[in-house]
Amino acid sequence: MPVATLDLTASSIDITRAICDVESVSGNEGGLADAIEAVLTPLHHLEVARDGDAIVARTRLGRDRRVVIAGHIDTVPLNANLPTQTRTEADAEVLWGRGTVDMKGGCAVQLKLAHDLVDPTVDVTWVWYDHEEVSDALNGLGRLARTRPELLAGDFAILGEPSNAQIEGGCNGNLRAEVRAYGQRSHSARSWIGDNAIHKIAGALDRLAAYEPRTVEVDGLEYREGLNAVGITGGIAGNVIPDEVMLHVNYRFAPSRSADEAVAHVTELFDGYDVTIVDLAAGARPGLDAPLAQEFVAAVGGAAPKPKYGWTDVARFSALGVPAVNYGPGDPALAHHDEERVPVAQITAVEEGLRRWLTA
Repeated sequence: MPVATLDLTASSIDITRAICDVESVSGNEGGLADAIEAVLTPLHHLEVARDGDAIVARTRLGRDRRVVIAGHIDTVPLNANLPTQTRTEADAEVLWGRGTVDMKGGCAVQLKLAHDLVDPTVDVTWVWYDHEEVSDALNGLGRLARTRPELLAGDFAILGEPSNAQIEGGCNGNLRAEVRAYGQRSHSARSWIGDNAIHKIAGALDRLAAYEPRTVEVDGLEYREGLNAVGITGGIAGNVIPDEVMLHVNYRFAPSRSADEAVAHVTELFDGYDVTIVDLAAGARPGLDAPLAQEFVAAVGGAAPKPKYGWTDVARFSALGVPAVNYGPGDPALAHHDEERVPVAQITAVEEGLRRWLTA
C-alpha cells in the first residue's frame, strides 16, 4: 500500500481531517505511522526515531528544559463514521468522524507545531504512539516507558487527550476487583441442605450501597472518587442452589492515594469475602506546581484547570517522575461515540495555546 501523504503546511483542521481519514483502528496504525514518519524525517530541526508504530521526534537545541507532548494515533473500531465530514451545528463548524475527538485533533496540532516550531523556547519531544485503545500490555507509550525511557525524559508533559480545549490536571486511579462469596450446591427443592452463595453476597452489596465516596483536594484540584458494583455473576441452573457468586467492583480513586493504598482500602471494605484484584492503575497528581506547568497555565489562559476523573496515560509520565496534564480539543463525552465530532474552533484554540506557550 502506498504511504499516505500529509501536508504540514496546511491548517491543523485540515491535518486533523487528513489523519482521521487514514483509518488506524488499534492494530492497524502502521499506515498512519508510516505517513507521520515520512513527513517528519526530512525536517532538519528534528531527530526522528521509530519504535514499532510509535514515532518520536525531538529538538536538540540545548535548552535547559524539555517538554514532552504526546498523543495516540489509534482509534476504536469504525461505525459508518469515516470519511470525515464538515458540518454546522448551532452556527459552529464541527468536524465529524471517528478519531476527531479521541484523539487525532490533538495529534494534528502536534504535527502542525512540530513542523512550524524550529526554535521553541524549550526543547520539545513530540510523541505519536500506538495501541492506546486496547490492552495495557500493548500500549505504545507504556512500551516506550519500559524499553526506551530516555525518549520520554522531560521536565513536564502534555497529553493531547480531549479536554474541551481546557487544562485537566493529573487523573484518578483505577482499580477493578472481583469479590466472591462461596456456599454449598444442592437441589433447590432441598435448599436447607445447601448454602446459597448469592444470598451471602448481599452483605457486600449493602456495604457498597452505604459507601460514601470522597471528594479529595489534590494540589488545588478536587477529585471525585467512585466505588461501584459494575457486574455480578452466579448461579448454575434454575433448580440448583449456587455455591459461588462473583461481584465485579470498580474503584476510581484520587491521585493522593497510591495503588497499594487503594488495594488495602478495597480489601478492608470487603473483609470476610474473597477479593481478587484484576486491574490496577495508579493515578497521577496534577503537577500544576511545577514551574513549567504554571507558565503553561498562564500562557493558555481561559478557564481554571480542572481535574481529570478518568484514567489517562498522564499516569505513565507521573510514574517516570514527569508531571503531566491533559490538554486537547474535543468533548470527552463524545470519545468512542458513533457521532464523534469536534468543534474546529477547539482545534485552533489548542494550537494557539501551545504555540503561544512554546514561543513566548
